[in-house]
Amino acid sequence: MSSPRFTLRDFDFELPAQLIAQHPCVQRSASRLLDGRSHPPTDRIFHQLPGLLQPGDLLVFNDTQVVKARLFGEKASGGKLELLIERVLPGGSEVVAHMKVSKKPLPGARLHLCGGLAHGGFDATLLGRWPDANGPLFHLALHGPEGASAWQLMERHGHLPLPPYIERQQASGHDPDAAEDSERYQTVFARQPGAVAAPTAALHFDAAVLAALAERGVETANVTLHVGAGTFQPVKTEDLAQHQMHSEWYDIPLPTLAALERCRQRGGRILAVGTTSVRTLESWAASGKTTGDTNIFITPGFQFQVVDLLLTNFHLPKSTLMMLVSAFAGYDCIRALYQHAIGQQYRFFSYGDAMLLQRA
Repeated sequence: MSSPRFTLRDFDFELPAQLIAQHPCVQRSASRLLDGRSHPPTDRIFHQLPGLLQPGDLLVFNDTQVVKARLFGEKASGGKLELLIERVLPGGSEVVAHMKVSKKPLPGARLHLCGGLAHGGFDATLLGRWPDANGPLFHLALHGPEGASAWQLMERHGHLPLPPYIERQQASGHDPDAAEDSERYQTVFARQPGAVAAPTAALHFDAAVLAALAERGVETANVTLHVGAGTFQPVKTEDLAQHQMHSEWYDIPLPTLAALERCRQRGGRILAVGTTSVRTLESWAASGKTTGDTNIFITPGFQFQVVDLLLTNFHLPKSTLMMLVSAFAGYDCIRALYQHAIGQQYRFFSYGDAMLLQRA
């Protein structure tokens, strides 16, 4: 439901490169928190979050787990390639993936990943494009030793798919920071494998903050949305209505539905931790489906039905996530908050700081 007065350029802004966080904060909950619920906003530290909430409020986390979906290999001709596995299909041996290669192979081509089956790695056969013949992704059958599943092959040979704006490890599989990333580019409550990007607003939570929330009388619940690489794809059409939104799989378990109902009954507020939790909850509200694929595109004018508060990191210019937070808190409010954050040297994007927003 895009508003006609907004175009792509309305969501652009100048960001000094030095504000793009390349490493996580030393301690998860020591990140900064911009409290954007009042004007002017208040500069806080993340561990203060429990004191900003009320007994009876409900926090909804995304418990997706980032998988080692980045794989390096070559074609039979020797040409180098890189795969980013977006989804493992039912059965566990076929996947759909993004492919970075100089010349795209044809269906039937045999690819050698991580040295190939003959050298301790595995092979793949290209079956075609996905979800149709002109689709943006590639459909592959994986051939590992002793019938190893795609999950096992990724765990054995894959690399964590850091976002493109984290400028280390991006060109090869050799990364001195891999140990730090494997711990910190994962939430402390990650349970359901399947994401190629972390739900970054949740990276700030640690055991101490979770304990303080419980002590405060704030309930927590989980949803799952497997974040896809499309979350980083820039919008290329000036007219937002022309943008083709990427699709992601989500699930809302029965205990979470019960927690949402209890929260509403007692007059509590629902706080979505991250834009992925917002997309999940509002997809359910719009469709009535507790599980499935969503390509919900939230832009100014969208009518929110579930979420009252949003905890989120700072997003890329011209991104669908900038549009979502503008729809939630108000376009002018977000412009002012981002201006404040840049002026106060907040850290941006996945490993950056957070902000707390109230629905306009």
